[in-house]
Amino acid sequence: MATIGCFNKLKVTRCITAGIYVDGGPLGELKIPGWDVTGKAEKGDLIDVFLLLDSEDRPVATMRKPLVMPGEVALLKVAAVESAGALLEWGMPKQFLVLASEQQQKMVKGFSYVVYVHLDPKTRRITGSTKLEKYLTVKPGGLQLNQEVELLVCDQSDLGYRAVINNSGLGFLYNNDLFQKLKVGQKITGYIKNIREDGRVDLYLQKPGFEKIVDIGDQILAKIKANGGFLAVTDKSPAEEIYQLFATSKKNYKKAIGGLYKKGLVLLEETGIRLVKK
Repeated sequence: MATIGCFNKLKVTRCITAGIYVDGGPLGELKIPGWDVTGKAEKGDLIDVFLLLDSEDRPVATMRKPLVMPGEVALLKVAAVESAGALLEWGMPKQFLVLASEQQQKMVKGFSYVVYVHLDPKTRRITGSTKLEKYLTVKPGGLQLNQEVELLVCDQSDLGYRAVINNSGLGFLYNNDLFQKLKVGQKITGYIKNIREDGRVDLYLQKPGFEKIVDIGDQILAKIKANGGFLAVTDKSPAEEIYQLFATSKKNYKKAIGGLYKKGLVLLEETGIRLVKK
């Protein structure tokens, strides 16, 4: 059965110069205009088709892939602002509306916002909201310490950044756990640092424990070899420079260097690290 708001495998019933038609089952035969046909399609083929409703609540079919699917969060740009709300670009032929009542702050044309996209259960139209806590829990369950998760940075405060965890919950990245600048809307891999008694989650970006130190050691050796056997980085180098090279904190970097030195793999000089020739 064809479902609004997601991809469906539908059969091509006929092909015309201006596009193709697919069998939408209870929705009837649906036309996909030529500009929405993104791949080869012949009569009888089963193709992936995204279905949505137009402004008159008629089903519309397209082979285009949206920038975000219903149930996901993304940074999207405002194309226009009307009395009812803001129209957002999402890579589809029809923009979707974020009602004024669903805006955490008044949206402005040309600006981008982190939006939760979903299918309205009453109208069946694609819509969105910047009131993330209304749709995403601040106490996400089913997580474990040190678990790797996918994050989307959604806003910033004096203490750090709030981030969406796996499109389903919210967590927090504290400034003192960060060694790089983040941007709202940025997607990044993170880890579960702490699950508090109240169920809220603290996050960090460094791979936890000894496994990370080993990884960094391997990265350092690879960098030194690629640089001709010498790397002009010391334990006095700025933390930001170390993070840019190895994606880790200065503390973890120093531990990894210490481990390589004890193994007799590197020499520590005033201006940098030198590979021990064997």
